[in-house]
Amino acid sequence: MKRRQTSFPVLTSRPARIAMAAAVLAATGALTVTFVSSGGNGTADAATSLAQFVPIQNVRPNVRHPRPTAAASTGRFTVNCGTNGNGKFSPDNPVAQPGIKNGAEHVHDFVGNLAITADSSDADLDASGTTCRNGDRSSYFWPVVRIDRTVRSGGEVQRALSETQPAVVCPSVRDRLPAVPVRVRARVDRLLADLDRLEAAANERMTASRGRIDAGINSRVLGSLRTRRAILIKDIGAAVTNTGGERPGMVSLVDCDVSYDGVHAAMHGTAHAASIRAGQVANPQIQCPTVRDKLPGVPDQALAEVNRNLDELDRQISEAGERLVTSRGQGGAAVVDNAVLGPLRAKRVAALDRIATAIGRQGTRPQGLDALAPCTLNPAPAAPATPGGAAALPEPQGPDFELPGNTGGIVRPAKVLIEYRGNPVSKVVPMPKFLRTLTGDAKPTSRGPANARATWTCSGFGDRLSDKYPICPAGRAVQRVHDFPGCWDGKNIDSDNHRRHVAFADKTTGACPQGFRAIPQLRITISYNIPRSVQAKGQYALDSFPEENHNPFSDHNDFINVNSARTMQRITTCINTGKRCS
Repeated sequence: MKRRQTSFPVLTSRPARIAMAAAVLAATGALTVTFVSSGGNGTADAATSLAQFVPIQNVRPNVRHPRPTAAASTGRFTVNCGTNGNGKFSPDNPVAQPGIKNGAEHVHDFVGNLAITADSSDADLDASGTTCRNGDRSSYFWPVVRIDRTVRSGGEVQRALSETQPAVVCPSVRDRLPAVPVRVRARVDRLLADLDRLEAAANERMTASRGRIDAGINSRVLGSLRTRRAILIKDIGAAVTNTGGERPGMVSLVDCDVSYDGVHAAMHGTAHAASIRAGQVANPQIQCPTVRDKLPGVPDQALAEVNRNLDELDRQISEAGERLVTSRGQGGAAVVDNAVLGPLRAKRVAALDRIATAIGRQGTRPQGLDALAPCTLNPAPAAPATPGGAAALPEPQGPDFELPGNTGGIVRPAKVLIEYRGNPVSKVVPMPKFLRTLTGDAKPTSRGPANARATWTCSGFGDRLSDKYPICPAGRAVQRVHDFPGCWDGKNIDSDNHRRHVAFADKTTGACPQGFRAIPQLRITISYNIPRSVQAKGQYALDSFPEENHNPFSDHNDFINVNSARTMQRITTCINTGKRCS
């Protein structure tokens, strides 16, 4: 597994030059982003400005629904997966950043699948337990909302950003490969080295935007990198498959991102330590050494057995992680060691020995694999970056799972409504199992606002959505409404940018784009009972990437479909026959 790291040290301070992709944002009229600072728990963490809040009555009605035709699918299927009462919080994003630990740099609520992490395979997800009452093992997750009553103005985030070198971060292909046949090991290694060189070259190009955010540069760098990575990753897959290996299926690893980790690193020393308090309400995560990237070329006769055991190692971690979730509160560190980490280590020792034995029957037995057996829980926060070196991001800490810039008490949703809906002009076809999709954009500042979506409203005001935090009338809940794409290309469960395989229906007609089919359209509505005084003072905010500084327009939601074929057919039939089901 790969953890995000700062690729460059924090630079010498100079006057703040924060270009918030102003030209792009202004051209769309979508949003003006302002960086301010809060005193999160007495620290210099980031927070919101009152300019980012709006009374919901001041938002004009803007939600329009296309009129259904005779061929419409008007049913609705509802799933109850709870409100994350078991505390499955994580800074992973398995859809947008697979294989990158702490890739989100902010914390998500997870409901549904209990085992999911950044490294989970489809088989792991399919074997998991779930919080959904109908047995749905799908994973639904979104950024948490926090309350911090100590908001104050200031320039800490501006200063930290002005000292930060943006860096390109890519999912690790090495960590996700199946067993590589010995005949192509050298070729695969050369292609992996080419991937490394591409990432390094992209980082060199990012020096043009040091100390500021430039969505134009980011788009050009990432677009070129995506195209070239796709070619190399396809070549790696072909090399493995054409010599008898297992088909890798690595399209999810093509896309890279621009990271502003240096903002966290610069604020870490004073901001993070002060926010840690005794106790832990969120579940820790298991960290195990990677194995796939440590293996030599595998003889043809051993490929199947090695791959079975690599998959078994993944399942072991997922099962142990699920055990942490379901056993929360049943004991302390000794119980975790004896009931989770100890058994996990024993299982890993056995699987690693089987891998070494299988390779050794036909070639040279690899040595030292047993050293990869021990696993730990989340390590302590890493030290900040220093000149001449890089530091890993700190792990979330304390009872509120806080990160630098994302502090305050987590607000548990009062209600989470998960609905699968129809299409106004056609029947829907079942979603494919393991379809990955997302809605909104976590980085409208650094990537531009094209994929961002207004999501905020109040209960009783479903005719309007805002890109600002709402201030609701007394007795009304703060709500986030996340509509996912309702059209699918009919072939792929993911794509190189995690978006191209799905699409939104036309806003006016409801029709899917040419070549796409209507699928059950997912809507997730999350309701919060937030004191009105907190709303009026601008004291609640979304967890976010550091450069977004709690921008309400950065709201987003992610989904992996792990419904069984039978359940998905039930959902489809319900919707196509105009019924209300659950």
